[in-house]
Amino acid sequence: MAEGYCVKCKAKKEIIDAVEELMKNGRKAIRNGWLLTGDVGYRDNDGYFFITDRKKDMLLINGINVYPREIEEVIYQFPGVKEAAVIGRADPRKGEQPIAFVALSEGAALEEKALLQFIRGKLADYKVPRQITILAALPRNATGKILKTALRAL
Repeated sequence: MAEGYCVKCKAKKEIIDAVEELMKNGRKAIRNGWLLTGDVGYRDNDGYFFITDRKKDMLLINGINVYPREIEEVIYQFPGVKEAAVIGRADPRKGEQPIAFVALSEGAALEEKALLQFIRGKLADYKVPRQITILAALPRNATGKILKTALRAL
């Protein structure tokens, strides 16, 4: 990679680390000539590709695949929500349970019961978060992506 390719040093380091990881584990990452990125998405009728989530973020609840992005999109519709992220927490009976982390818009107040009722009206019961944690801001990396690994550690 040429010097100056990336503007931000941290972003450059992340790209270099990703390339090195790919070189080490190439057999796992490349299958039948395809680079397996772990992204989940779809192609529309015009041939455009849309990435909707990450496979590694997928939850397995009672044997059903649940994508956190679907739950997050509903949470974002609730007034006063600035940021939202959903992770899975291990559950001995159901495999995983969705847990939501929310950051509010400035001056907004949130009543957890009202948010849960709102979510229940839009999603199946097994997709409704079992816990909602309100944070001042969600943790992010240098490129602005929400760090779900940091949320799992909370």
